[in-house]
Amino acid sequence: MDTPSKAFACADLYTDNVRYALVHLPPTAITAGAGVLAETGTAFSVLIVDKDEVTLVVCQDAWETFAERLPDYRVAGEYRLITFDLPLDLGLVGFMALVSGILAEAGISILPLAAVERDHILVPAARFQAAWDALRSAQKRLAPG
Repeated sequence: MDTPSKAFACADLYTDNVRYALVHLPPTAITAGAGVLAETGTAFSVLIVDKDEVTLVVCQDAWETFAERLPDYRVAGEYRLITFDLPLDLGLVGFMALVSGILAEAGISILPLAAVERDHILVPAARFQAAWDALRSAQKRLAPG
């Protein structure tokens, strides 16, 4: 199994140059939120449901189209996506801890998200370039050889 440092150093960083809205909805809005994601058809979107809220991550342009359809929403700024484009073993421990430590050191907040094989982070759009540069610099430092 790879170590977090090795996996991080080998991961391609990917971004789609899209600005995302982070949207808070009441817990009763799950069907409406899922409907928005179904209609947007974008390559990256997120729906998280818990006992207290529904959270959507959706392309800012799409959100502007659907916002009036959803009651009682709050939007938390604009975010940009960074994907660690490397299939990660589900048993790998510490990968996101490494990433969050690098970005914490740079003073950048993150919203970590995971799919089955790839990890993603959302960073405030205004801090995207600083986050990207910090991650690339750390990859060079951790690269074998």
